[in-house]
Amino acid sequence: MKIKQYQVDAFATRVFEGNPAAVCPLESWLDDRLLQAIAEENNLSETAFFVPTEKGFHLRWFTPVAEIDLCGHATLASAHVLFSLLGYAKPVITFETRSGDLLVKQIGSLLEMDFPASLPAPCTLPEALAQGLGQCPLEVLAADDYIAAFDSEATIRAIKPNQALLAQLDLRGVIVTAPGTTVDFVSRFFGPKYGIPEDPVTGSAHCALAPYWAEKLGKNILTARQVSKRGGYLTCEVKANRVALSGNAVTFMEADISF
Repeated sequence: MKIKQYQVDAFATRVFEGNPAAVCPLESWLDDRLLQAIAEENNLSETAFFVPTEKGFHLRWFTPVAEIDLCGHATLASAHVLFSLLGYAKPVITFETRSGDLLVKQIGSLLEMDFPASLPAPCTLPEALAQGLGQCPLEVLAADDYIAAFDSEATIRAIKPNQALLAQLDLRGVIVTAPGTTVDFVSRFFGPKYGIPEDPVTGSAHCALAPYWAEKLGKNILTARQVSKRGGYLTCEVKANRVALSGNAVTFMEADISF
């Protein structure tokens, strides 16, 4: 049996930047163990699978170790495959997911994703978080992930996390963030519990970062950069209980999986 697989660099304007995701269009669902095995074999932060539905497509995301509830960059990559490679002609794609319906539309060269906002709340600083980051943040909050806020972009870039300690935390991962020098805010994301020591660009993290920085800066449209080694840019717009995340995507590879 063979299935088609695309590898797409999301939140990037050229290959070798942004966050790579594998995307596998399917006619119907394969066994979950096979989906997980494909994601483990790819060893990317996410592999996305989708099948057609009456609304649009049912979309699922797998890390190398587990299925997750929400992924931004692999949603962007899936929309790129549909719009740019598979000839999807409607103006908006509806993805049915564990996190509800996610809409993606093209705006010029950008893809805009409509995601649920995740409002972070202040919390007590876990000891493993402070030790895992090697320093105490100015502020710590919690949503799906811990958010550790610092004073400067330079501080964010210099963090060398202890992945074993961060893996002990109870939430999905750890976001570190600060004001940016050329954008409104910067961030990095660590998810060792899910087999992702550092994610290059994390769309879902911005569902919490955008509301946080919108309140801090008093503006609802923000520019962001994730300052990982590969790096990537996003535009975020906070709309009540939703966040619009926009970015580019480029195709790196097309292949066939044989099993």
